Amino acid sequence: MINILKKLLYFIYDNKCYFCSSSKEDKIFCSKCFNSIEFLPIYPVKNIDGIKIYAASYYKDNIQKLIRAVKYHNQKELAKYQAKIMHNYWKAISANKNIYTVIPVPMFYSKARKRNYNHMDLVCEEFCKLTEYRLDKDSVIRIRETAPQYKLSKPEREKNLKNAFQLKKIIKEPVLIMDDITTTGSTLKEIIRVLNENNIYDITCFVTAIPEKESILIY
Repeated sequence: MINILKKLLYFIYDNKCYFCSSSKEDKIFCSKCFNSIEFLPIYPVKNIDGIKIYAASYYKDNIQKLIRAVKYHNQKELAKYQAKIMHNYWKAISANKNIYTVIPVPMFYSKARKRNYNHMDLVCEEFCKLTEYRLDKDSVIRIRETAPQYKLSKPEREKNLKNAFQLKKIIKEPVLIMDDITTTGSTLKEIIRVLNENNIYDITCFVTAIPEKESILIY
């Protein structure tokens, strides 16, 4: 009983940084680790059918640990820090003068039920608090389960995602599609295709990170 109480008190009063284990600031993401994030230049990293794709950073170091913590390890509290990092980058983009409807990349319901949450829903909720954009988790849905993308080649990824998404309601505002990471862009491309088929063309995409090997488009 005493050991259980000690563990409980340790959990409550010694909130260590998830990234460096420092307890100096009593934060899950200390300022030293947060300020160590390296941002990418303010340019699109990809262009998919004329749609600009932005990324805040490379998928490495603390960004990689952050994304994996929110996505796989139930560290929901870190979603607000992921959103803050994205927001810090987004503020520098001149295009963000628009008022966007934010679309988190949807998760198939069985996977979301198993995980008990969609990590990008959490990140987008926090992002919308910072931007005052409108969050829309219902208009674009994933209608079938797909295989994990990281195991597939680019052609296999596109085939895997074909007809995986559906638009349930027309969106009139400019759309901002958000995800944690993009490699080939297959997921974003398929969602863009679905929106275009419904005459929605005012679209921008924004992800937290891209793999370090990815090149950056310079305009």
